[in-house]
Amino acid sequence: MSFEKLSVSRRHVLGQLHGRCEPIDLVPVFMDTNQGAEVGFADQSLGRYADAFSFHLPADVCKKLSSGQFSFSFGYDVADGYERLRQPRFRLTHICLTKINPIA
Repeated sequence: MSFEKLSVSRRHVLGQLHGRCEPIDLVPVFMDTNQGAEVGFADQSLGRYADAFSFHLPADVCKKLSSGQFSFSFGYDVADGYERLRQPRFRLTHICLTKINPIA
């Protein structure tokens, strides 16, 4: 299976939480309909300050993601040393792509 690379801004994926998320190295990506089956991974291969996640996914999933057919959800842990702050920083553990149902 060949993987395509698609870069998406951190703000688009994380919403208002983008400023509180630690930089990622490699995070698994799952499909919401098939939990437990990893379809690819995301990283920040554009560099620490590029402010984008690069998704490495099969071509058909990349095409659907780029056309806005998925929304994002994610799992996270509180980052070390930030437990006592009012707005703690967090570290992503996985990203889940959820298919958006079109309006009929």
